[in-house]
Amino acid sequence: MQDFILPDIGEGIVECEVVKWLVTEGQNIQEDQPVVEVMTDKALVEIPAKYSGVVSKLYYAEGDIAKVHSPLFAMEIAGETPAAAVATQEDTPAPETKAPEPATMASDNSASGKALASPAVRRLARELDIDLSQVAGSGEKGRVLKEDLTDSTSASNQSAAVIATRSTAPKAGGKRVEPIRGIQAAMAKHMMHSVFTVPHFSVSEEIEMDNLIAARAQLKASFEKDGVKLSFMPFFIKAMSLALEQFPIINSQVNDDCSEVTYFDDHNIGVAVDSKIGLVVPNIKGVQNLSLFEVAKKSNELVDLARQGRLSSNDLKGGTISISNIGVLGGTVATPVINAPESAIVALGKMQRLPRFDENDQIKAVNIMHVSWSGDHRIIDGATMVRFNNLWKSYLENPITMLAVTR
Repeated sequence: MQDFILPDIGEGIVECEVVKWLVTEGQNIQEDQPVVEVMTDKALVEIPAKYSGVVSKLYYAEGDIAKVHSPLFAMEIAGETPAAAVATQEDTPAPETKAPEPATMASDNSASGKALASPAVRRLARELDIDLSQVAGSGEKGRVLKEDLTDSTSASNQSAAVIATRSTAPKAGGKRVEPIRGIQAAMAKHMMHSVFTVPHFSVSEEIEMDNLIAARAQLKASFEKDGVKLSFMPFFIKAMSLALEQFPIINSQVNDDCSEVTYFDDHNIGVAVDSKIGLVVPNIKGVQNLSLFEVAKKSNELVDLARQGRLSSNDLKGGTISISNIGVLGGTVATPVINAPESAIVALGKMQRLPRFDENDQIKAVNIMHVSWSGDHRIIDGATMVRFNNLWKSYLENPITMLAVTR
């Protein structure tokens, strides 16, 4: 019998949550077969077996927190004596971890007779106390999706409401305590650090979106012809990169004792995504060297990976400035918290059609978006942020001017 030690996944991670076991005790497994899915502070990771053999013991239950360098599971290794197995393990480096492939997971689940669902959906089902085998999946090959659980919960609540009308009044005054884990725990720690170590200040402005709406309408069909969905976000990202050329301080970072400022040539612009596993901020690397089409393509790829819980650590690190789009959720105004060690972040509100005065003092209807910047006041002053925002705004309100910019 040989213990499998949870390897050092890197990025300073010291623990992870066991999301889903892909094997059971007593099961025969093959070398490199996926054994368990764990959630780190960064992403969902799939850990494969190092040897072929029989799983003899699982040391953690799903939902438990496993420590790096602690035994994860035990197995009887096929074709080797225990002494030889120990020697092999000591000489073998920790296995590489990789994000789960949906097709592989679907095949494994089908063979075992279990409902098809992603780890995030299984975790949500546990939290809602829903038996996945009783839920009709609307996804490909009957895969259970997040909305299927929502529909199931809604139906259960309606049934419960009917029953409640025939029974006594519901109990009051109860409460429950749940641990903060995974991505939520990482975000909580990060935001605590940002709020208490970075002196924030805010700048707000309105952007007229009519010309940008027209520009997107002109380009949308040609982008979609090449398989790329064009939203407004790529325009915001590209315009930001052009403005950063003139205001490099916005794309800089200060060290902890505020004795040095590091300026970055690359504009690695992050976009906050409300994924199934929590808030993540993947970033597009080197936006200054990308066309609008390339920005749109990369943005779509990162959002899709984020919603599947399959972002790599490289997608999440190295950002230099961030965008939070609260408008997609119906938000109008927000004061965003800086994604430290970055120095600035902007929150985009929802687009609204509002009355405004034209140059002849006549009232007209205008599509307006409210944007709010937060900056690190240790290295960015209010006047600089306003000037930077004005330049960024000018590109968005007159998109054709972006074509005239030379580096």
